[in-house]
Amino acid sequence: MARGASKQARERAGRRQLLARWCHRAGVLPLLGRMRLRSGDAVRVLAYHRVLESAEPADFSFDTDLISASADAFRQQMAYLKRHFVPMTFAQVLDHLDQGRRLPRGAVLVTFDDGYDDNYRIAFPILRELGMSAMFFVSTGHIDSGRPYAYDWLVHMVCSTPAARLQAPELGVDWALGPDLGERRAQASELLDRLKSLDDEGQGALIARLEREWSLPRSEGHPHCRPMTWDQLREMRAAGMEIGSHGVDHRMLAKLPRDRMVAEVQGSKQALERELGGPVAVLSYPVGGPDAFDGDTVEAVRAAGFRMACSYVAGTRAIEATTLYSVPRLPVERQMDREWFEAMVAVPEVFSYTSRLRTG
Repeated sequence: MARGASKQARERAGRRQLLARWCHRAGVLPLLGRMRLRSGDAVRVLAYHRVLESAEPADFSFDTDLISASADAFRQQMAYLKRHFVPMTFAQVLDHLDQGRRLPRGAVLVTFDDGYDDNYRIAFPILRELGMSAMFFVSTGHIDSGRPYAYDWLVHMVCSTPAARLQAPELGVDWALGPDLGERRAQASELLDRLKSLDDEGQGALIARLEREWSLPRSEGHPHCRPMTWDQLREMRAAGMEIGSHGVDHRMLAKLPRDRMVAEVQGSKQALERELGGPVAVLSYPVGGPDAFDGDTVEAVRAAGFRMACSYVAGTRAIEATTLYSVPRLPVERQMDREWFEAMVAVPEVFSYTSRLRTG
């Protein structure tokens, strides 16, 4: 998942946005894009999480870093891809590989992680309206549960509790909680970063303790942060959307004991195929950074019968036999205006949200 950016990352993002605006207005972006398309077979795989009516919703007590776009921006982005690139499905990509055919230049795939119900309510109708498809990677243990992910609930608790202090000695935290939502969001983002230092069991114990201390049980759910249902996924698949695995409980697979890691991989595939009535060939590693999967993870994913797996490592790459289980993606973030998005898709090495512009 995308999380709060550092000050340096925000500064780099600002420079990329300014450069994208200049390239767009100077008219050089189409030329740069055509030059890049001629230079290689790298496939653009876009990564989204949430699409809401507004990218800056008021009184939103969940992780705003997971809002990828507003509904209007998403519609513009999909229309742009359809006009200027070659939208494909993962099934089509695998079919090309099976037949030994090269993928078309300008191939692009659209993906969503986690399985939020706004994917069904907002993104799916837009895709259907435009005749587009996307891959939705879902964590099967959350489908039909009505419960937010534990990480989402942690942000909500920090933003919503009437408590004056947050104490988490296992993370070196003893903070006075901020007086407004903006400060609380910043504190929640910092807490999420620190949470990564704990193992899976420690993270769960901390979140459960705060639920009890603050009387905010995750089981109650929240309308702003619900997972999809199996019926919604069946409807989407019948309409041409693709559904893939994001594990069972959204655990970082490389950090789990091998038996639990294998259970996450195999269990998610079995649940998806049982509920949806067909083969599921693609997985997205939960969290997806370089430390979220390793050689053992890839071996388990391959052994379970998956034919391809996506990371959350930013970039593009030719999809071939040697790269099928570490496909990079291009994160789409709500801060991207139209010019920045178009520049990022045209020349991702320069304009991707997590790429680095050289300075000095």
